[in-house]
Amino acid sequence: MYSILRTILFWFDAEKVHHFSMRMLHLASSVGWLRSLLARQYAAKAKPTTFCGLQFANPIGLAAGFDKNAAHLNQLALLAFGHIEIGTVTPQPQQGNPTPRLFRLPEDKALINRMGFNNDGVEAIAQRLRQYRASTQHSSLIIGGNIGKNKDTPNAYAYMDYDKCFRALHPVVDYFVVNVSSPNTPGLRQLQEKPALQHILTHLQGINSSQPVQRPLLLKIAPDLTNEQLLEVVDLAMEIQLDGLVVANTSLDRSHLSDAGKIRAGEAGNGGLSGKPAGQRSTEMIRLVSSRTQGKLPIMASGGIFTAADAQEKIAAGATLLQVWTGFVYQGPAIVKQICNGI
Repeated sequence: MYSILRTILFWFDAEKVHHFSMRMLHLASSVGWLRSLLARQYAAKAKPTTFCGLQFANPIGLAAGFDKNAAHLNQLALLAFGHIEIGTVTPQPQQGNPTPRLFRLPEDKALINRMGFNNDGVEAIAQRLRQYRASTQHSSLIIGGNIGKNKDTPNAYAYMDYDKCFRALHPVVDYFVVNVSSPNTPGLRQLQEKPALQHILTHLQGINSSQPVQRPLLLKIAPDLTNEQLLEVVDLAMEIQLDGLVVANTSLDRSHLSDAGKIRAGEAGNGGLSGKPAGQRSTEMIRLVSSRTQGKLPIMASGGIFTAADAQEKIAAGATLLQVWTGFVYQGPAIVKQICNGI
């Protein structure tokens, strides 16, 4: 059924379809009996999972970038996600890059996005999360906060942007992910170099330690790092006792695409590639991180997860939690149920 609907939806602009789909989910969930039907239809097998001291109903989460502004939490929770990561959030609202900026590569079950951290800004998002927390619905849903810097903030002052987002969201999220690895903000990936990265992370750790409750702090890394660069980041994470890693962000590498996919990718231009072609590199990186740390650094896997077999591959490599995004687009709203029932 979803495959037919997907074929129709894929006739239209990807970003517009995303907003349309969320409006339809809002509409359906506003009707009591439809809401109950959705909850029953997509209920997933319980798979309690502990990660960084947090208890998750299941290990399958929705990666950052889907619900950037924490506007759809009640609705997406009906689809049985164990966690939802909002953002990337920046201190000031920003429009992001010009449209079109989200492209499908159906031959490869992939997406390319060059969104550019479009979001409502941390103040509006924090207020939305306070309202969500005040409700009693979905109290078991874990919310992550993915934070970044504004496009116009020089890298020398980037730590201040992360500071502002961290302080504002600290009371209303369960964990944080520091995003210095998106390819869609000019110069952002330079913050993965050790001096800048250590400054940002230790600064946030200092704020965290001063709070009555500490939130797990994770770093999202780029799949385009060389293995040597990856191990340098891992060593730093262990040195400063970071809570975990998200492996990995979207990629600039197009080498694993089909010929048709490469043509579409050329039309899409620069941007981060996600989906099936990203799966192999993500698994390789998870194995390297797990081996380097002897399994002592918790790993959240992201990249190429569509099926229970994909999920089992990431877990076997060393991941504890899993995130979907492109898989959600291609597999549909039953993806959490299908994976949880198969692992």
